[in-house]
Amino acid sequence: MHAAVLGSPVAHSRSPVLHRAAYAALGLDDWTYEAVECTAEELPAWVAARDASWAGLSVTMPGKRAALEVATTVTPRAARVGAANTLVRRAEGWAADCTDLDGVAGALRAGGVVGVPGAGGLRDAVVLGSGSTACAAIGGLDELGGSESVTIVVRDPVRAEGTLAVARSFGFAARAVPWSALAASDLERALALVNTTPAGSVDEARAAFLVGSVPDDTVVLDAVYHPWPTPLAAAATDRGLPVATGLDMLLHQAFGQVEQFTGLPAPRDAMRAALAATVDVALLPLPD
Repeated sequence: MHAAVLGSPVAHSRSPVLHRAAYAALGLDDWTYEAVECTAEELPAWVAARDASWAGLSVTMPGKRAALEVATTVTPRAARVGAANTLVRRAEGWAADCTDLDGVAGALRAGGVVGVPGAGGLRDAVVLGSGSTACAAIGGLDELGGSESVTIVVRDPVRAEGTLAVARSFGFAARAVPWSALAASDLERALALVNTTPAGSVDEARAAFLVGSVPDDTVVLDAVYHPWPTPLAAAATDRGLPVATGLDMLLHQAFGQVEQFTGLPAPRDAMRAALAATVDVALLPLPD
């Protein structure tokens, strides 16, 4: 059986490390997993050309919306966030899912988010950015539980309308706050602080303000993992807050992909060990 990760650029992907380790641990010696350079425009034809020996496909940027469109069936969560990172071969065609939500939930859970009520009700979550990763982060917060409202921090709130709609579709009370108007009061009840902006967007001054304004038990998730540490991660570590990375997200989203592709439980310890051996960033321990 065959599987692959599709994306452009894709050479840097760690997905082959994770999936190959999983297949070896499961004894699936005749399974292969490759990285395939593939743009969003190329994806439909490439997927259509795969025969029945292809069990599943991981999809990274820029093809996640295209993956949704080629699918015969789509999970409700993938439909809500408007993207699919997983295509699974079924008898009726390709089934699309978005295990990125599992990646966010798993990384935050590994950091210590347990989803318990805070004083005055359920706690808030703060998401930096409004792109596709932010939408997946919001879906992951829903899977995790423990927050009822989401504050989305962006340069221009008008550009966050789609992300706000996604948050409300998951049942969150959601609002967008521009960076220029962000106040400490917007952060003082945050259960989780999730950065989905590109590397360099959160400089040292912003990082100091963010980390200095959140409670002592906030978990910080920075989707950036290169270069590392980011100013946000460094500030959070200095304060003693737990920090999850984009690599933790990648690990936890891969568990669901392996299980959907193979029909077997993911060998989580083997996958984590394989990823840890190839990166300089410390991964969080797996939750019990």
